[in-house]
Amino acid sequence: MAKHTTHLVWDWNGTLLDDIHAVIAATNASFAEIGHEPITLERYRELYCVPIPLFYERLMNRAPTAAEWQILDASFHRHYTEQRVNCALTEGVEELLTQWALAGSSQSLLSMYGHDELVPVVRGYGIEPHFVRVDGRTGPSGGSKALHMERHLTALAATGSISPLRTVVIGDAVDDAVAAAHVGARAVLYTGGSNSRASLEAVGVPVVDSLAEAVEMARSLGD
Repeated sequence: MAKHTTHLVWDWNGTLLDDIHAVIAATNASFAEIGHEPITLERYRELYCVPIPLFYERLMNRAPTAAEWQILDASFHRHYTEQRVNCALTEGVEELLTQWALAGSSQSLLSMYGHDELVPVVRGYGIEPHFVRVDGRTGPSGGSKALHMERHLTALAATGSISPLRTVVIGDAVDDAVAAAHVGARAVLYTGGSNSRASLEAVGVPVVDSLAEAVEMARSLGD
């Protein structure tokens, strides 16, 4: 691989994995446990943000108590795990990953999904060999992606062939663009996941409706 060719950092949930409906189902199941009414996909996308406790505050019109947060966090992950088994990769993912690799460029995967859960799940979908690195969250849930991205890019830069300045992050949330900016990378945001188009466009980075468009945009940004 040529030094400093464009590197892609892919997000997982809501980007490579088409799981937004599983996320909504798990969110509503967890909120039901504290007596909160269900929300729609549109409402979720309108209000979604990180850290997650702030998102829950937006949904509840008040901050969750420490006890409520523990219930919501544990319940969400339990219900999501049950729902995730029915989720497929986003349309065209296998071909996009294959073609990017065949073109001689590198790609990695960075997610706020727990690392120990993420790796076997990605492996199960058969796409792990496409990535030079797969990193999931190793600390408590509910945080921001920026520091996680910093560690990811630092590890990649240590190989001597990947530069943050020639890296493009493809994700579905505002936080993906924030994390990219934190390390000096660029971002392309996809509308099929957790944030509304209006929320994504407010960040000021390219917004697309398909991952094929995201890859084309990433290629042009890296030129």
